[in-house]
Amino acid sequence: MRKGILEYCILGIIARDEIYASDIISRLKESKLIVVEGTLYPILTRLKNAGLLQYRWEESTQGPPRKYYSITENGKLFLNELHQTWDELNYAVSSATGRTK
Repeated sequence: MRKGILEYCILGIIARDEIYASDIISRLKESKLIVVEGTLYPILTRLKNAGLLQYRWEESTQGPPRKYYSITENGKLFLNELHQTWDELNYAVSSATGRTK
């Protein structure tokens, strides 16, 4: 379950703008989702192999080139499906637990 939620969050972060992996980790930490590089990179690879993400290399003034990720059109469509699924799941859990407003 956590892996699926992390993929959803990562796609949502990348959908906002092109981003470097360490910045993804920072944004997840800001949201209280603690993720390390060893967890992030396999997810990014899976999402890229599924055609949901793409990346480009950019030279860095402070070390090796950096890989910047962006969402593909298929990724945007998939993310919209995830938004809908999340809303439905959230409603179902809230209803089942009596936490609806």
